[in-house]
Amino acid sequence: MTTGMADIAGIVDAIRSYIKSEKESGIKELLLPKRRDAGNGASGANALDDVYSEVIACKECGLAATRTNVVFGEGPPDAKLVFVGEAPGRDEDLMGLPFVGRAGQLLTKIIESIGLKRSDVYIVNVLKCRPPENRNPMPDEIIACKKYLLRQIKIINPKVICPLGKFSSQLLLGTDKPISQIRGKAQDYGNAKIIPTFHPAYLLRNPAEKRLVWEDMKSIKKIMEG
Repeated sequence: MTTGMADIAGIVDAIRSYIKSEKESGIKELLLPKRRDAGNGASGANALDDVYSEVIACKECGLAATRTNVVFGEGPPDAKLVFVGEAPGRDEDLMGLPFVGRAGQLLTKIIESIGLKRSDVYIVNVLKCRPPENRNPMPDEIIACKKYLLRQIKIINPKVICPLGKFSSQLLLGTDKPISQIRGKAQDYGNAKIIPTFHPAYLLRNPAEKRLVWEDMKSIKKIMEG
């Protein structure tokens, strides 16, 4: 099989996995990201468009040379809840969508646990390009992408931000404390509240910790309804 055909086969497999997870979650139609959404009006959508245009042209770190697709983010530009992961994986890189692999399927269930649909929230990563072999983000990569993430959050202006795991939590809170020490603790972030929790990929390896994430989700739901 040629490299090109292998890439196509990988994309097809990723799409099938994504559709399967959406159907299992009760979603009957495939929701692909729209860079111009209705929501907080044309101004919010257009502002995100502007950031997207900068991201696809960005070559400030080496990941631009190895990515298949930019994984910008997905969701309405007026979402009240934003989830922030760390970096795209293989499936995300192939499809250009955040959280579409196994961790993404679990994140969808976490979102639904508080009475929301995946399409109600905005999902984004710190990095917009996949690190090779899914390694951890490097400091220079985080620095290069940080400004895009912060602009996305400012445009969306959510009520609650939920960083998933170490890298997004430490970045947004400006701390080097481990996620185990900061998860579940609400802190102010401009007009929003930040409540960090464990990354879904961590929960796949440590399912007993799901109970702690459930406690964090209940805190988020309380703020959302307040």
